[in-house]
Amino acid sequence: MTRPRVTLKLATSLDGRIATASGESKWITGERAREQVHLLRAMHQMILVGVDTAIADDPALTVRLPGFVGGQPTRVVLDSRQRLPQASKLVADAERIDTVVVTVSEPAERLVEAGVTVLRVAEKDGRPDLAAALDALAAHQRERLRARVVQVRDEAALGKLLSLTGGVLVEGGGQVAASFIEAGLVDNIEWFRAPIVLGDEGRPAIGGFVLKELSGAPRFRRVAVEALGDDLWERYERV
Repeated sequence: MTRPRVTLKLATSLDGRIATASGESKWITGERAREQVHLLRAMHQMILVGVDTAIADDPALTVRLPGFVGGQPTRVVLDSRQRLPQASKLVADAERIDTVVVTVSEPAERLVEAGVTVLRVAEKDGRPDLAAALDALAAHQRERLRARVVQVRDEAALGKLLSLTGGVLVEGGGQVAASFIEAGLVDNIEWFRAPIVLGDEGRPAIGGFVLKELSGAPRFRRVAVEALGDDLWERYERV
């Protein structure tokens, strides 16, 4: 099974910070950049965050554009211990919008009863193995597509449909971004950079990972730059 394409979305200060030291982040980028993020969401099958981001920000992870009538992307939370709060927006409307928790433990009954799909995958360093998570998410999307397009029974045709409808948009936080990059699973980066500086105490867009030699650094090629008001939208693809 071909894994979904992974796009990393970053919205940062000039010095690559996503929030102040206290966690304040609304809003680093301007209205035009935020509108483009919603367009990116509409182009992807899935939007993924880590549980720390889900708890701290309580995001809806929905497409909110004037006149948008398409289906909402699947919301995905990486959550080793299934800490996603019952009162969170993601759980509250899980019956209405497909919501998935990827974990390494037995599915929590409270989440399942709320309509959340809980996918248990292999563990790596106490967290969901990202390659296994992507495989499980691809299988989940395949079954959802099969249910909607019952006349398509050929697996290759289903795979083609999935490839045409976008992949996974990773929206944070910093350690999740670092883990995907370190694992070599990021295909594209959509980087929205605001003309402000938050300093060393600000929270980094990309967390730490071990890099012993410069030659082993993950490399990307810039393919486009566009001004969105005062912000810059930089687009990268993996080399």
